[in-house]
Amino acid sequence: MRRACVVIALLLAAPAARAEDWPAHPIKIVNPWPAGGSSDSVTRIVAAKLSDLLGQQVVVDNRPGATGTIGAAAVAKAPADGYTLLLTTNSTYAIAPHLYRALPYDTAAAFMPINLIGRNAQILCVNPSLPVRDLEGFLAYVRAHPDTVAFSTAGQGATSHLATELLLVTANLRMMHVPYRGGAPSVQAVLSGETQSSFVDVITALPYVGTGQLRALGASTLERAAMMPDVPTIAEAGLPGFQSSTDFALLAVAGTPRDVVARLVAATHQALHADEVAARLRGQGIDVVDGGPEQLVGYFQAESDKWGKVIRERGIKLE
Repeated sequence: MRRACVVIALLLAAPAARAEDWPAHPIKIVNPWPAGGSSDSVTRIVAAKLSDLLGQQVVVDNRPGATGTIGAAAVAKAPADGYTLLLTTNSTYAIAPHLYRALPYDTAAAFMPINLIGRNAQILCVNPSLPVRDLEGFLAYVRAHPDTVAFSTAGQGATSHLATELLLVTANLRMMHVPYRGGAPSVQAVLSGETQSSFVDVITALPYVGTGQLRALGASTLERAAMMPDVPTIAEAGLPGFQSSTDFALLAVAGTPRDVVARLVAATHQALHADEVAARLRGQGIDVVDGGPEQLVGYFQAESDKWGKVIRERGIKLE
């Protein structure tokens, strides 16, 4: 409960400000992931619409590295004036605090929630050479061949890694982890047969599944992915309650004035309900969520508790 209590206290303690005076100059949104990825696309789509709504340019500043914590650390040190924001994923705000022995900031105390932006489903994919056609067959095959089926990920601690670790815990499986430096080489490993399985972002999986180069066994979210509605969820295919996704959230520096936060919340809500923004996000495989600060408080806590438990049980650590 510590995270929820800290965030609520920060919201209540934030000073009031004259929102009509803000913004007086451009706003920066830090994206702590490399340019060209899904997080970068989401950030640029949202930033472009916020520029129109707020009447000031909203620029994107990519600060990649260390599971998003390098960019997050830069924002944590910024003035609490609403001019520096962070748009990142649950890899950074819910998972990284459990992976690293020490971070240069306290996640619970450094940021204030603005909006939960969207959710990106991942598809459990296998190389067609693996003799399985559905999740049930996959689970049976892995149980019959412990520690021999290899799964590739975008790196230690990535959402594709944690989703697989959750699968191993939930289904009591033993597989071999092969981490890569990014999602693209991880997918190529499955395509080439170097590994046999991986959780792949829906927009990346779609063309390969369509051409038969990958076989889709299940979606990681509780609801079927809008872009791949014929693929059952893992929860409905045999593991009730299984849920994992890449979730995007917009955060401000702790102590940002309440009126400024209120304007950011309202503008982000308006942006996410604009037809062109929703369409562009859906085109990237992102389902719009639009959850405000109150929803984010409980969500952060639930995600932190969930992934912290998996990380402890599996003994996963990063230095």
